[in-house]
Amino acid sequence: MLKIFLASFSAIFFAELADKTQMVGITMSAKSGKPFVVLLGSISAYIVVTSVSVLLGAIFAKHVNPDVIRYVGASLFVMIGVLMFLGKV
Repeated sequence: MLKIFLASFSAIFFAELADKTQMVGITMSAKSGKPFVVLLGSISAYIVVTSVSVLLGAIFAKHVNPDVIRYVGASLFVMIGVLMFLGKV
């Protein structure tokens, strides 16, 4: 159980480190002058987004082969990256 916790923590931590969400937090905190309120809002949003993704993952796992989920997710990630590179997104 600890191994799964540490793996998910590490994956999320390093994936989210210095991404656009962090820049939004920095900007909002600097503009508002209320870093604690921005922190609470950010944590609340992460809780909701993560809860939805974990719930959907649990539902998909019951009905879809995990390899299919992985390949579809990877394909969508690449397609979005290409679209962003081409300025379409």
